[in-house]
Amino acid sequence: MVSPDPSDGNGGLVAREKQGDNAAPLTITEISTLLKRTVEDRFGFVRLRGELSGVKRAASGHLYLALKDEKAVIDGVMWRGNAGRLPFNPEDGLEVVASGKLTTYPGRSKYQIVIDRMEVAGEGALLALLEKTRARLAAEGLFAPERKRALPFLPRTIGVVTSPTGSVIRDILHRLADRFPSHVIVWPVLVQGQGAAEQVAAALRGFGAIEPGGPVARPDLLIVARGGGSIEDLWSFNEEIVVRAIAESPIPVISAVGHETDTTLADYAADRRAPTPTAAAEMAVPVRAELSATLDDFALRKKRAILRPVSLGRERLAARAERLPTPETLLQPQAQKLDDLAERLRRGLNDSAARGRERLGALRLSPAMLNQRLARAGDRLSALRLRPELLQDRATRAAERLAALARLHASLDPKAPLARGFVLVKDKAGELIRSAKVAGSAESFEVEFADGSISAAPLGSAAHAKAGHSAPAQARPANTARKRKQSGTSPAQDDLFD
Repeated sequence: MVSPDPSDGNGGLVAREKQGDNAAPLTITEISTLLKRTVEDRFGFVRLRGELSGVKRAASGHLYLALKDEKAVIDGVMWRGNAGRLPFNPEDGLEVVASGKLTTYPGRSKYQIVIDRMEVAGEGALLALLEKTRARLAAEGLFAPERKRALPFLPRTIGVVTSPTGSVIRDILHRLADRFPSHVIVWPVLVQGQGAAEQVAAALRGFGAIEPGGPVARPDLLIVARGGGSIEDLWSFNEEIVVRAIAESPIPVISAVGHETDTTLADYAADRRAPTPTAAAEMAVPVRAELSATLDDFALRKKRAILRPVSLGRERLAARAERLPTPETLLQPQAQKLDDLAERLRRGLNDSAARGRERLGALRLSPAMLNQRLARAGDRLSALRLRPELLQDRATRAAERLAALARLHASLDPKAPLARGFVLVKDKAGELIRSAKVAGSAESFEVEFADGSISAAPLGSAAHAKAGHSAPAQARPANTARKRKQSGTSPAQDDLFD
């Protein structure tokens, strides 16, 4: 094998320095360092305009991103110190102007820009960022109307978050003193520039952290105020940290940022927006003189309302007293009614007694009635389904009542005395003859004995004449017959009524 000649101009197998050649080979680190120094010397300060892409904030606080346009892209980094001073929150798609220097990153053989300052590229881009942030926060419900709270009517303590040196705090204090002097606590903050948003948010959270009843009075109402300015001047009140602090505040908040035409995201999140700081003071408290006049008017109306019924009552009482009747007039109808009721009571008692006498006179015990009651009692007895003892007791009581009724029936039976020698005298119609006069005038009658009946006629009647008797029958009194019996003499013919 022939080794190549190092003088033929082609590379050899082993690198050798040529005679008279002073260009020693460089290491990768050396060339990277040379490139880095060259780029930084040539582009020590540049301003680049482009659209943010891939924005990422590391845990260390450094900000990594890329700037791009239609044809190219360049990586960028912003160290923690500068990134913390940004007046806005970088987001993808935002067009910015970045100022810094170009450098290389030897670890990846690429160049990048180290950003010292970054601004939004024009007011249009800033407004686009504002609208994008507003839409995102509105989607979270931070601006919802139902989250708005009513302001206290008369706050005892008012907290004001603003700059202590501007005219805003003087306007607020002056207006509060004119309307209704109140206790005011001012939390001084920056209202513009680097760190203003963080201070405003910290002040809002600080007021909300005050415990009620502590050494420092907790405000009943907060006012976040700033004077007018451009959109860049008011940008701190568009920051998300301020908006969230207002939305999370446990105390109602009035936003008074800028003038009437200025609108920030803080206005959307606050419970009430005031066009100016002075208007915020007017919203916070009522006018004490008007309240005093209102209270005086209420007191007068209350007095009139109290006295009006009394005066009306006196008038009505006097009018009614004139129309009141005398006691005699009031008692006359009642006395007449009492007399009427007494007369009705008397008649009622008489009528009730008469009806009782009629019912008593209508009562007649007869065998048919007794038999009917006995039959009904037997039916009820046969329908009963009771214990033998109860039936026996009931039967015994019923038997006793039946025996009493039977005795009563026997005593009332008109034919019972016939067995003892009495007779019943009846006319042809079957009606009883109860006097001798009636018997003497009758043509004939029937005499009923216990064992049968016979027909008879009075002396001197036609029936008696046919029988061969001519002497007229005469009724004699019963005492004459008794005297005859006592004397032992007997008449020729016995009298039927002896």
